[in-house]
Amino acid sequence: MSIWIIFKIMGALALLIYGMKVMSEALQKMAGSQLRHILGTMTKNRFTGLLTGMFVTASVQSSTATTVMTVSFVNAGLLTLAQAISVIMGANIGTTLTAWIMSLGVSFNFANVVFPAFAVAILLIYIRRFHYIGDFLFGIAFMFFALSLLSETSRDMDLGHNQALLHFFSSFDVNSYWTILLFLVIGTFLTCVLQSSAALMAITMVLCSSGVLPIYPGIALVMGENIGTTLTANLAALAANTQARRAAMGHLVFNVVGVIWVLCAFYPFVDMVCGFVDYDPHAVGGQLNPHKLSVVLAAFHTAFNVCNTALLIGLIPQIEKLVCMIIKPKAKDEDDFRLRYIGGNAVLKTPELSVLEAQKEIQSFAERIQRMFAMVRELLGTKNDAEFTRLFTRIEKYESISDNMELEIANYLDNVSDAHLSDETKAKIRAMLREISELESIGDSCYNIARTINRKMSGKEDFTERQYEHLHQMFELTDDSLTQMNVLLLGRKDNFDANRSFNIENEINNYRNQLKSQNINDVNNHEYTYAIGTMYMDIVGECEKLGDYVINVVEARMGVRQKEA
Repeated sequence: MSIWIIFKIMGALALLIYGMKVMSEALQKMAGSQLRHILGTMTKNRFTGLLTGMFVTASVQSSTATTVMTVSFVNAGLLTLAQAISVIMGANIGTTLTAWIMSLGVSFNFANVVFPAFAVAILLIYIRRFHYIGDFLFGIAFMFFALSLLSETSRDMDLGHNQALLHFFSSFDVNSYWTILLFLVIGTFLTCVLQSSAALMAITMVLCSSGVLPIYPGIALVMGENIGTTLTANLAALAANTQARRAAMGHLVFNVVGVIWVLCAFYPFVDMVCGFVDYDPHAVGGQLNPHKLSVVLAAFHTAFNVCNTALLIGLIPQIEKLVCMIIKPKAKDEDDFRLRYIGGNAVLKTPELSVLEAQKEIQSFAERIQRMFAMVRELLGTKNDAEFTRLFTRIEKYESISDNMELEIANYLDNVSDAHLSDETKAKIRAMLREISELESIGDSCYNIARTINRKMSGKEDFTERQYEHLHQMFELTDDSLTQMNVLLLGRKDNFDANRSFNIENEINNYRNQLKSQNINDVNNHEYTYAIGTMYMDIVGECEKLGDYVINVVEARMGVRQKEA
């Protein structure tokens, strides 16, 4: 019989975690890009950052989602590390709403209510307009159903009269700091194992509500959950860049400092929280009110995070300095291939967040491509053989990197597209796939120009001084077009003047036609040989192709449909 009870508890916890995930993802999809916009614009100082973190987390019911978005903005330079820490502080307060929802589920039996909720949710899911509302209703119904199962299982096990369990917990002296520290460590460890602070919060509430677990060790478990959930984020950030790891470390420092000061005033602080909800922590026997204990746990979770934020929000610059001391920048080679935003992160994201990170990766791709073109410009003016070989080798490496980046981003977007997506998100993914294809073509053009210069370097002839002037002028126009492309990709398309890009493209085309006519005359007048003229026009023609690819990227980003062939 006991094995089935264990399976029932495990299944209920699985349903709880799944319900929280579905509910959070549905809320994020309903919110769409509005929350990202709020997060990026309403964090001008530590107080607005705090309120923004609270609002976003309460809206999406996931501090992890808020943290992932925050780290993405830090990486992109839209938020400073100090602003990110303030947002994370707000996220810690916003996530306490989840504990209150769970407290409601433990205190009241919603078993009879969830089944009509499931029926309504399945109907809404098949109505396109209300699809996300149906997902949200499914998630919250699963969560309450799981809490009801856990409560029912505890009643079936009659935990309140289980002598073995009562004896086990009564063997700990609740007035001893060693007991509090032990349960703090247990809470931290179990949260890391379960990968869900919500799951352990539910177990803690059920154990306390059944009268088995006293309030002081229960609250110690909640404190351990606060540390455990930040360790999970730090493990997920190990493969990320320096700023991402610093933001995750800031979250850990914030919670650890909070736990330390609460431990110093543990019993008075807990008694104060119990006083707020009219519960006597020293009650025994008939005076015990176990059903109120889930409310006490939720109240402590809120009080802990609110007080901790109030104490530490003025010390954000010091926290920033501390995490910068702890997390040193990695020594890296910019020529190494490594995705910055979508690789090595174990945190599960919704399609909205995934599309955001893929867009940032495309921005990084475009910047790398412009650096590659800068090397090509430098290659043209290099006469030293050793330096020429070094530069050409780097360009070859960058061409390989561009191929890999296109493939990796395309695979990532392909995986994202397997999820349920809104029409707007589907259109974004189609546009991004077109962008990376054109960016890879720009990389190919850069490599083709470098190969032509290499052929010229290997031969006996050289370009004339006037040809060099014309090529440098063409390179200048081409670089201008790449700069405008990066301005668009890094900013908001509604603030971008696309006519600037189209005008540069027209200049490139006209200049190519002018140089083509002039080249024919120069060859006929024996200014230079036909062979050197051919290499010269190969470079000019490749620049014109590169400009076309740039325009294709601009059109994809602006939402202009691709012209029929």
